[in-house]
Amino acid sequence: MTKLVTRPNISGPDDFYAELLALHDGRDKAESDAINARLILLLANHIGDRDVLRDAFEAAVGDKK
Repeated sequence: MTKLVTRPNISGPDDFYAELLALHDGRDKAESDAINARLILLLANHIGDRDVLRDAFEAAVGDKK
């Protein structure tokens, strides 16, 4: 089983962040939300490992209990 990678793992993280923000430039909230949903589904499909995806769910929510 693969584990969720939570340490920095993207080359050029600032450039990636700028690209992510640019993806939403000029779009309204509904369009941005739809892009985010499609992006999540594409990346989840790429990962493919349900255990890793569940770990990502938990990490995204954090300790909000």
